[in-house]
Amino acid sequence: MLMTRERPRAIRTLRGWAVHVLHEAGAIRECEEHGWMQDRADPHARERAFDIARRAPPVGVSPKTAIDQVRDVLDSIGDTCPECPVLD
Repeated sequence: MLMTRERPRAIRTLRGWAVHVLHEAGAIRECEEHGWMQDRADPHARERAFDIARRAPPVGVSPKTAIDQVRDVLDSIGDTCPECPVLD
């Protein structure tokens, strides 16, 4: 039986790479209902993401630039989904 594997999509921007790194490290998650990214506020996961950026930045990108981009993405993501109802 011939089996095919789905190829992972290419990451086209530095911001997309940073989102991928944060997601893989467990620092952010996606709202299951609406798809918004949410900060998990996990300091260990954040440190793993910064470590990945430091050790394995994209080709042609300095570790400092990669770390700065990961930080910028984290700063732009909230901890709640803007579309989910607020429970009191």
